[in-house]
Amino acid sequence: MARFLKANKEHIGLSPYSLQLRGNQKKENVDIQLIDYNLETVNERKSVQLIDLAQFDNEGTTSWLNVTGVHDGETMEAIIAAFQLDPIIASNIMTTNARPTIFEYDNCIYISFKMLQINEETNEAFSENIVIVIKENVLISFQEVDGDVFDPIRDRIRKSKKKIRVSGTDYLAFCLLDIVFDHYALLISRIGDSIESVEEALLKHANKKNLNLINDYKQEIIYLKKSIKPCREVILAFGKMDSDIIEYTTDVHIKELEDNLSMSIESLESYREMLSDLLNIYHMSVTSNLNDIMRFLTIFSVIFIPLTFIAGIYGTNFDNIPELHMKNGYYIMWGVMIVISVGMIYYFKKKKWF
Repeated sequence: MARFLKANKEHIGLSPYSLQLRGNQKKENVDIQLIDYNLETVNERKSVQLIDLAQFDNEGTTSWLNVTGVHDGETMEAIIAAFQLDPIIASNIMTTNARPTIFEYDNCIYISFKMLQINEETNEAFSENIVIVIKENVLISFQEVDGDVFDPIRDRIRKSKKKIRVSGTDYLAFCLLDIVFDHYALLISRIGDSIESVEEALLKHANKKNLNLINDYKQEIIYLKKSIKPCREVILAFGKMDSDIIEYTTDVHIKELEDNLSMSIESLESYREMLSDLLNIYHMSVTSNLNDIMRFLTIFSVIFIPLTFIAGIYGTNFDNIPELHMKNGYYIMWGVMIVISVGMIYYFKKKKWF
């Protein structure tokens, strides 16, 4: 399956408001989890019914609703209606193969980005589309499958960390983005270690296995860059928004996100250049080995040219070859051939041709 552009003929011509999944369904059911908190209390629910959603949009607490599974159009429409959001948001949430982006609506901010993780079996990176909708008192996150990197944020809320408990949804959004971007750096670092290992192995011996690894890692770097680079545009736009939802104290944290992303993108560029250099080293090493083999064969052939000439002359069937009747002619021929061979080898060695 294509990793860089996933298109389906059935989606061509659909209305922007069409509630149809544009991507792959990765989960059977839609689950909604809640963490509702303020400085004094934390209310956590593993399963929330659609009919109860609207009650969490109040000023007394900050509510984080995490929706897992985005394939059900009716459910997405009900969530959007419960919080009085723009109807097109439901369609955008169901477009899981979309590029990371950000929009500001009348009563919310919409941000989509990619969460990257490693498949331990194939050792390949894979992405999951994440959407967060930020309202003044409610943050709704949408993800395609169970399992994420947000558990440290949940623990911080549960353990009464003052900063996150007294801050609004804008700071919660920063925390979610920050931990995803931190995992970008972790993933790049892990792949970088593997690339450096290939470099060490390549300098010792160039073989097809190393070439295959170089090509595999080039594909991984391109895939990561495709998911990470657009996020910088998203964060730059996020920092420039003049919205009542975003407190001025959050600006410094958004700047931190920009720096983290810039560092990750620079690391990707560095590893991409390193892979190009490794590919050049591989080809140079193969060419050098081939040249060494050709040099050896050439020297070997040159040495045997005069020996073949001598053997050819005395291998002819003429009766009037005087040397054939000499008592020690055979041994003299061998001596001459050995002297010629040793002399040529000495000459080549002196010229440092091998």
